[in-house]
Amino acid sequence: MTEGADEPLAVEAVETVEAIEAVEAIGPVAEPVAEPRGERGEEIELGFGPQHPAIQGVLRLRARVDGERIVDCRPVLGHLHRGVEKLFERTPFADIVPQTDRLDFAAAATTNLAYVGAVEKLRGIVAPPRARYLRTLFAELQRIASHLLWLAGHAADLGVMPPFFAALRERDRVLGLFEVYLRQYPGASGMRPGGLSHDLPAGWVEKCRELAGSFPARLEECAGGLLGSRLWKKRTVGLGVLAADAAVDLGVTGPVLRASGVDWDLRRAMPYEAYGEMAFEVPVGRNGDAHDRCLVRVEEMRQAARIVLQCLDALPEGPVLAEPPREGSAGSAERGEEVYHAIEGPKGEIGFYLVSGGAASPHRCHVRAPSFANLQALPEICRGELVGDLVALIGSLDLSLGEADR
Repeated sequence: MTEGADEPLAVEAVETVEAIEAVEAIGPVAEPVAEPRGERGEEIELGFGPQHPAIQGVLRLRARVDGERIVDCRPVLGHLHRGVEKLFERTPFADIVPQTDRLDFAAAATTNLAYVGAVEKLRGIVAPPRARYLRTLFAELQRIASHLLWLAGHAADLGVMPPFFAALRERDRVLGLFEVYLRQYPGASGMRPGGLSHDLPAGWVEKCRELAGSFPARLEECAGGLLGSRLWKKRTVGLGVLAADAAVDLGVTGPVLRASGVDWDLRRAMPYEAYGEMAFEVPVGRNGDAHDRCLVRVEEMRQAARIVLQCLDALPEGPVLAEPPREGSAGSAERGEEVYHAIEGPKGEIGFYLVSGGAASPHRCHVRAPSFANLQALPEICRGELVGDLVALIGSLDLSLGEADR
């Protein structure tokens, strides 16, 4: 592990002096005042969804409220169920890759990477060094694109429009790199068990280097004014607090877990691809509120650009696809063999559990979707908050219902 990669980066270091002064001007965040609870008949149940512009997908919430306070909030899944895991079990291993794009439309490349890593572990395939570096680079570019989409949508949901246009403009630049490489939408089968479908086109490295080098300054244009805004802090500081022990008990992962003060990142704890050779910090929050979840994601984008530049600087020469093992050889999977492989996606731990059927298709496939686990925290962070903050609370979790409701 490279020196400096073991130390978590506290998100308070991300804030500017002006932002800190703005927090001090707000003063301490008051605890929610417990409104007097009347008879049970005064509590009513509200239906939220199953369609709402603030939700990336189809979700229904059953909220019990007492006045303007949320007493309880329960997600109701099933509106988007497509049976993709059973579909995977009837599809050859190689043909499953493009179908994993549909789990999280905002992070197709990282979902592809989690799946091909599981297949490689199951069948004993080792990707070449150049492929490992390129897949690390693509994963971090996808992290930036996913977080930018979240930043744009979350800001718009709370009524702040300038970051919406700025963040989507920067996301288009990242997606342009994927389009040049794949000639189509990000993901789209560029990943393969054993490496990548093809090498980089001419001039791609220079374009990527220019984007990663200029990204921190451009990110400041997108999020700097937002994070330092007094009104933004009044909407997010102290909202939806998720304690560290509750986050662990609920199985929450990714930025939501780290915002609660739990220093856990698979890229550093269990390095895969080329992350063991990368130097980067893991931002960790203190309060576990909506504001810390925002700060963690913004700092993760800065660290992702840093990793991209390191991948470009150390990119080795050589092939990008390993030879697949022959059926019946020591490298092919026998019937009943099982593996689980997970990576650190933009929303958290995305993993695939595969059981070999001794044929071209898996006997069993199960997806460990981070949005499904993180959705379990919604009742916890909603309890005691105002109904008017429900959209902000959902947005702070950065959910993709395509992977939550498979």
